[in-house]
Amino acid sequence: MRTDVMDFFGLSRAPQRVGFFETAHQQTLIREISGEIRQGGLIAISGIVGCGKTTLLQRLRAELAQSKDIIVSRSLAVDKDRVSINTLMTALFYDLATEKDFKLPTQPEKRERKLIELIQKHRKLVVLLVDEAHDLHYQTLSKLKRLIELVRHNGGTLAVLLAGHPKLKNDLRRPNLEEIGARATIFSLNGIQGYQRDFINWLLQQCCADDVTITDVITNDAMSLLAERLSTPLQIEQYLKLLFEEGYKVGQKPITTEIIEMVLAQGLN
Repeated sequence: MRTDVMDFFGLSRAPQRVGFFETAHQQTLIREISGEIRQGGLIAISGIVGCGKTTLLQRLRAELAQSKDIIVSRSLAVDKDRVSINTLMTALFYDLATEKDFKLPTQPEKRERKLIELIQKHRKLVVLLVDEAHDLHYQTLSKLKRLIELVRHNGGTLAVLLAGHPKLKNDLRRPNLEEIGARATIFSLNGIQGYQRDFINWLLQQCCADDVTITDVITNDAMSLLAERLSTPLQIEQYLKLLFEEGYKVGQKPITTEIIEMVLAQGLN
């Protein structure tokens, strides 16, 4: 967001650059996912676009990293539709290897044996986090299951936490993936459903400068209308930015329902 817009409304930071808002559902979800992770296996978090999956992963990663008996690994590959088991195993090697001159094994049999050796050496639970996992090929999911079982059969514990759109949940329930889906624990993330007004209020509290109140930047009726029309954190953050820019453009402060009606996309569902 432009600095002149932020100065006009008395904002100390933009809506997209705040912390983590937790609903009661999300707090319960984090506890349940953390418990599943400690048992190892394949775990999936499914939710619509913008509901907060990536933010939840970041929160879980920070929490898990504080545990001395857990090693957190994550795939940083950007081209998710081309991520294979080789890519994910490479991520594990990079996060588990301690030698400076470590060379990644290229032969399949040697690669698996070396990975198991590394996990046994650390004697800790290993967690692999994969975001945008709805783009993973079903063969990659199948090989992940076999990798988890291979580690378990050799005395180690590997948990793979996948996060993706509802397509991920649907894929795991397909007949051709029944063997994987039956062994996977699937969680559905509802985001801020039912807490939209609370989220908007919290978000603006994080953004407003110390000497600025929420009603200085948006009316109560406008907040209620936003909570009624929008459903995900991403939507709310994006539209607040647009609303502030429109309010600055026309010189209107605080934001009113009239400005919201002007800015919200027609037919937004």
